[in-house]
Formats: sequence, C-alpha cells, structure tokens
Amino acid sequence: MHRIAEPNSNRIPTLIQPQKRLFGLGLKSLWQYRELLYFLVWRDVLVRYKQTAVGASWAILQPVLTMLIFTVIFGKLAKIPSDGKPYPVFAFAALLPWNFFSQALLRSGSSLVGNANLITKVYFPRLLIPLAASTAPLVDLFFSFLVLIGLMLWYHVIPTWGMLFLPLFVAQSFLSALAVGLWLTTLNVKYRDVGYVIPFLIQAWMYASPVAYPATLVPEKWRLLYSLNPMVGAIEGFRWAIMGSQRPDFAALGISLGVVSLTLVGGVVFFKYTERTFADII
Repeated sequence: MHRIAEPNSNRIPTLIQPQKRLFGLGLKSLWQYRELLYFLVWRDVLVRYKQTAVGASWAILQPVLTMLIFTVIFGKLAKIPSDGKPYPVFAFAALLPWNFFSQALLRSGSSLVGNANLITKVYFPRLLIPLAASTAPLVDLFFSFLVLIGLMLWYHVIPTWGMLFLPLFVAQSFLSALAVGLWLTTLNVKYRDVGYVIPFLIQAWMYASPVAYPATLVPEKWRLLYSLNPMVGAIEGFRWAIMGSQRPDFAALGISLGVVSLTLVGGVVFFKYTERTFADII
C-alpha cells in the first residue's frame, strides 16, 4: 500500500495494491479497521436473533435441550461415566466450548459467501469477515455460562481455582474454529460444495470429541492420535476448570495447541494469498 499526493491538494489519498509477497499478510490493517470488526460482530449477533419468537433465549435453549437429551441417552441408558460428577453438569460443561466452536466454525466457514455484496463494493481487510463470524458466538457462550453456574448450584458442584484458566480453553476453541474456518471459507468461494460439507463435518467432529463421554474412554494406544483433535484439550480442560474433574493431559494439550497454531498460520497465509481473487469469483 503506497500513499501519493494529489496536485494542489492537502489530502493524501491511499492507493490500494494487491500483496506481492506470499507472507505479506498485512495484519496491521486489522487494528486500523478494529471499529469495523466491532460493527460486523454486532451485526451478526443482531441478524442471528432477528424476527425470532424467543430471541437470544436460543443461546440458552439449544445447549440445555442438548444436555437433556445427552443425560437421558448417554447418562441414564448407556451409563456413560462422568468422572464422578453429576452427568448434566458433566455434559453441559463440555457443550459450552463445543457449541461455541461449532457455531464459530459454521459461521466463519460460510462467511465470505454470505458477505458477497460487501466484498464486491468496498475495500477493507477481508480477514475481518471470518474473524467477526468466529467472535460473535462469544455472546451465546456468555449466556450459556450463566446456566452452567445455575446447574452447579443445583447439584452442589463447588467451583475450583482452575476456573482461572477458562479463558485459555475458550481461546483454544476460538482459534481452532478460526483456523479451520479460514480454510473452509476460502475454499467455499470457489467450491460451493464446501458449504454442504461444513454441517456434516461439525456433526462428525462432535462424536470425535469428548462431549458426551470422557476422554479416558479412548484406549491408551489411540490417545496420541486422538489428541490431534484440538477440541479434545479444550473440552477436557474446560471440564477440569469447572468441576475439578480428572486433570487434563498437558502433553496432549500441547499437541492440540501445536496443531491449532500450524493450521491457523497456514489458513491465514492461504486466505491472504487467495483474497485477491475473491471479488472476481464470488
């Protein structure tokens, strides 16, 4: 990006040029457009609950209903162990980071196609779109967390000092969704089939994550491979922070964070390298 002065003018217009370097990511511009990020997040929250009968209550109803179904099927019928804690709290503590991750991934994965009119009309850092889409579900997470506190009081589950680490596991869920979402939303611009794959991917991913069951049910010989799923560390860490259940495997957590970091860096590079063609293809 270069600045050139107009003759007989005090204004300095901005000349926008595409990135010529693969690693010229231009991340500094994200801070310059931070107010737009706030607007996009707020718009996504408003649009999500616009013209709904119960409004933002869906942020609470969805995880509560899922928790009730899990409690009946996995807790009562299948007798899945819950680390010695009441199964409703056990399941709900996992549903919070999982629902945040799934909603963030679903929205970010289709965010570019959903904002096609905005992309073709005005310039701004395109990375703001999936970033805003991944951030908006934090509002749902906040309201759901209030329900979790109520469940803990009802079942007399005492919070632990591990709750200080909750932001770390929320951040891991956020970065996991953003990392995968960057790849999916970029591919979705050219291959619209990706939009149909995302819901199936999320559904399959849930069963591959310890949402309805503890990670200890996975055989020891598969633990390393299982840890490549970044949501394993996030969910188990969330449970440990909330209930003081079995201490998470910090080696597995480190593997998960490594996978997230590589996926995120690769996703940003792929996104920035491809964004010059978004307006032409979308």
